[in-house]
Order: sequence, then C-alpha cells, then structure tokens
Amino acid sequence: MTARGWLLFSLMGVIWGIPYLMIKVAVDEVSPSMVVFARCAVGALLLLPLAIRQGGLWLTIRTHWRPMLAFACIEIMGPWFTLTDAERHLSSSTAGLLIAGVPIVGVVAARYFGDTEHLGTRRIAGLLIGLAGVGVLTVPHLTGGDARSLGEVLLTVIGYATAPLIAARRLKDVPTLQLIAPCLTLATIVYAPAAAATWPASMPSSGALLSLLALGVLCTAVAFVAFLELIKEIGPTRSTVITYVNPAVAVAAGALFLDERFTATIGVSFALILAGSVLATMASAPKGSADPDPVPVRPARQWLRRGADPRPERDEAGAR
Repeated sequence: MTARGWLLFSLMGVIWGIPYLMIKVAVDEVSPSMVVFARCAVGALLLLPLAIRQGGLWLTIRTHWRPMLAFACIEIMGPWFTLTDAERHLSSSTAGLLIAGVPIVGVVAARYFGDTEHLGTRRIAGLLIGLAGVGVLTVPHLTGGDARSLGEVLLTVIGYATAPLIAARRLKDVPTLQLIAPCLTLATIVYAPAAAATWPASMPSSGALLSLLALGVLCTAVAFVAFLELIKEIGPTRSTVITYVNPAVAVAAGALFLDERFTATIGVSFALILAGSVLATMASAPKGSADPDPVPVRPARQWLRRGADPRPERDEAGAR
C-alpha cells in the first residue's frame, strides 16, 4: 500500500478500536436507539454544513439516491443498532471477536459483487492469521450471551462487510462528505422518534454524555471520512482488515490508561494480528507473463474467413 493508505489504515485501526468501550458506557444509561440517534446527530451537524459548502449536494443525492440509501441502511442504521443492543448482554471482547469476521465475510460477499481483485495464498493466509490473533486475544475473556445478541452481532458483521462493496462499486465517484453527511442525516431522522420515546427520565452521567459525544465526533464524523478515503485508496476488501486491529487497540488502551495487565498472551495476539494485517493488505503478485493484458490468440483461418487484418483489435483510443 501507499504511505497514505497505511496512514488511513492505522488511523482507522485506532478510531474504531475504542467505540466498544464507549457504547458499553452509554448503553448502561440510555437506550440503543438513543445511542444511535446521538452519534448520527452529532456527526450530521459536523459534516452536513461542509457537504453543502462543497456544492452539488442535491444533484448528488438525486443521481445516487438508491445506492446511498442502501449504504445508509446496511452500514449505519442497521448495524449500529444491532451492535449497540447486543452489547447490553455481550462483553466487548465477545463483540470484538465476532466483528473480526468482517474481512472473511467481505471476501465471500465480494464474489457476488463481481470482485476482480485477486486473492492469492498470501492474502488468504493473512486473513486467517489475523483471525487467529483476535481469537488468542479475546477467547480467554469471553463471557456469555444469548442467541439474540449473537445474531445481532452477526447481522452487524454482514452489514459491515457488504457496505464497503457498495461504496466502492456504486459510489466511488461521490465525494466523501456528500455521501456520509446525507446518510447520517437520514439516520438521525429515522431514529429521532425512537430516541424521543426512550428519552432518559434523568440526566445521564458525565461519562455517558462524553461517550456519546466522542462516538459522534471521533467514531462517526472523523472515522467515516477516513474510512471512505481508505476504501478509495486500498479497495473494499483490504479496508475491512482494520477489524483485526480494533480489538488489539482496545486492549492496548486498557493497559495504558486503566492499568490493565499486558500479558504474554496479549503480546502473541498483537504479533499475529500485525502479521495477518500486513499479509492480507499486500497486493498480489501478477501471475504468468509480465503483460497484464495479453491479446487473445485466434486461429489464422478465423482471421482469413472474416477478411480481417490479423493484428490485435484496437478501440477508438488505440488501446488493446
């Protein structure tokens, strides 16, 4: 990857490694609908004025409203609620382990979207090594959960794996702000009635309020701008590998700021996650000859029957 790709990848690995803790703090005092509404509203308030200032926002919405609606539903409105609701019963480590399945699901989903990105043995091995690292990191800390919560996280995984494919194939020409700002605005409107109906009877604690604010500013507004740029830079399949780094970041934050123990098991998991991420994000080596676009060989008799010049066909631009 380019230096810019690695910078965005590292940034997303950190930013989306901390929402699990913030969601856990907030959902203890407010409803899941309120959590989703708050983070979407804060993100929309920050990004919508910037998107309008760019100009052409309404034309963009009219032209691309169908894939934008699909992206909003699959990436934001559905997964954010199911993940938040699941964390009322699941530990953050359990959620992190399950969310780490996003790259694997993304590889499978990409086949149905006509993905032409080659996945060699090295990248597939990287995906599996990274998943093993997350397993080493989180399995010792797993706690229980019911079938509904596990199903909700599974739906979140499917959404997180599919939405980047939609963005890369149907929305790649849409400016980042003009994609995410309308999606967050729509999610805010959709969740406003449920948030109003479950409004807390008393003012939440400062910890819950700060968690909601950080979810909106850092984990939504800043994160989505960086994530969509990451998709454009390295592609949708490799961009989902950040879900391997996120649980490791959560453990590192605990060790640094909460005096949690950094054990040998955590060290091994870090090594596996880092190695898996590097391998899974590497570009695959070209197969066969150095010519990436070979001319198909046609029998001489076929050229003669057609009365054609037996030379490679060219389009209007003169390219093969």
